Amino acid sequence: MTYHKPPDKDLRQKLTSLQYDVTQHAATETPFHNAYWNNHEAGIYVDVVSGEPLFSSLDKFDSGTGWPSFTKPLEPGDITYKRDNSIMMERTEVRSAHAGSHLGHLFNDGPPPTGQRYCMNSAAMRFIPVSELEAQGYGKYLQLFQPHAQSQTAKTQTHHEGRASAPKHP
Repeated sequence: MTYHKPPDKDLRQKLTSLQYDVTQHAATETPFHNAYWNNHEAGIYVDVVSGEPLFSSLDKFDSGTGWPSFTKPLEPGDITYKRDNSIMMERTEVRSAHAGSHLGHLFNDGPPPTGQRYCMNSAAMRFIPVSELEAQGYGKYLQLFQPHAQSQTAKTQTHHEGRASAPKHP
């Protein structure tokens, strides 16, 4: 599958104003009042702009921040990082590699095994449940959610249930 950023004119028609502001202007959505902060369904999260695979529900945890948080990206090559000093503190901005969409920020206060917290904006992502992966062209990720794979990740998942330190913005 090829991923790219559509022309701005198309983005303005395709995205809500919040999705556009978050992905194109690095805005931040409101914590606890967004689509995925409390989503516990199995599936993957993709860039709302390009469809790039970003994160798996298997790596999602409750950080207590009100934004969806993950311990690692699904496809590391689909993520880029940028130094961000926009709010008078140094942070690491996370963007999608192909579309350059602002997704959120990376912090080093996450749970084991990575110690990282990818604090993302729901508005930058689209959730695809396991039951729709094949139909939407993401069938290669089905294997992650098979019973054998789930039993392997269940051991890791128990470490993800803890809360990270004080809430920080995505």
